[in-house]
Amino acid sequence: MNKISSIEPFLLVDKLRVPFHFSQFEYSERKICIVKITLEDGIIGWGEGYGPGLLVKAGIEQLAPLLIGRDALQHENLWQDMYRMAYDYARKGIFLSALSAIDIALWDIKGKLLNQPVSILLGGRKREKIKMYATGMYFTNGGDMPQKLASEALSYKKRGFSAVKMKVGQGLDIDVANVAAVRKAIGDDTQLMIDANHAYDLKEARQLIRRLTDYHIFWFEEPLKNEDYEGYAELRRNSDILIVGGECEYLKYGAHEMMSKRCVDIFQPDTGACGGISEVKNMMAIAKVHHTNLTPHTWGTGIAIAANLHLMSNLDTVPHRMNMPEPLMELDCSPNGLREELLVKNFELNNGYIDVPTSAGLGIELNEEKIEQHLLKP
Repeated sequence: MNKISSIEPFLLVDKLRVPFHFSQFEYSERKICIVKITLEDGIIGWGEGYGPGLLVKAGIEQLAPLLIGRDALQHENLWQDMYRMAYDYARKGIFLSALSAIDIALWDIKGKLLNQPVSILLGGRKREKIKMYATGMYFTNGGDMPQKLASEALSYKKRGFSAVKMKVGQGLDIDVANVAAVRKAIGDDTQLMIDANHAYDLKEARQLIRRLTDYHIFWFEEPLKNEDYEGYAELRRNSDILIVGGECEYLKYGAHEMMSKRCVDIFQPDTGACGGISEVKNMMAIAKVHHTNLTPHTWGTGIAIAANLHLMSNLDTVPHRMNMPEPLMELDCSPNGLREELLVKNFELNNGYIDVPTSAGLGIELNEEKIEQHLLKP
């Protein structure tokens, strides 16, 4: 028996040198909760939850007693028991981030026990490297914002990215000025995506799409509130720009709701919040049924990056054809000491791609001294 002996959450913090904001909130620090699961024989798995770290930590502590002493390879049974505990009061929201963190760690353990990378256990690798797009270009106070965003975007292009995503949602006139500056800086040979973080209503989103026609936007992410399924479907039907979203959806049921209503061209679950690797795998099947592409949302440490690299390696794309388009995976490039320091060896970008790990489990090793340095002390 591969019994679980301990489940330890760690609430980590990294102070930002320069606070930044997007359409909803300003951040002065990063707080992320990761989890370490240890078996009786000493094998360790790492996971990460997306969302307010203090609440994720509390959720993990609530779930842990349910799993101690149980066989880590009975992974699906453990997932179902955690979900049953959450069902009456937390079928959506932060408690599922705790479940997701544990699920990711159990996949890491499963791979180590079976001496296989997670991508193989998911069913096989369709690609050995993943094309990345750079996320950044948040808003900061002071200075010429269009010029700052343009300079940042150009820096990503010089690093080898062929696709970048910028924030919008500050108001239509401001958004158009910012997009125009970025497009001029990066030229027409770099894909440009925009992300409103659900800042607009349907009418405003339509107006922004119309005003950005000449700037060749590849996709418009989270234009509307997630609950506005009818608005999403109408916007998508009448837009030549791809409409994407779904990072605020949870479980296979939320994925089915959004995709069955034809809300998005690309569905974007967050692996650290929607139910973990196990549930994203289920969502991948739902995406095929609804002829919708899927690419995970990524905004965290190297644990989340690793989990999504394995999922992207196993991912099918639609429609099937001889010359298949390459799916794009997000790489947050905004300041984040937790992303840069926790792994013993960070992922390397090579001509806009990152190799999928080939060693067992998630294929990563964490620096526990750095975890201690970033630990939020009571």
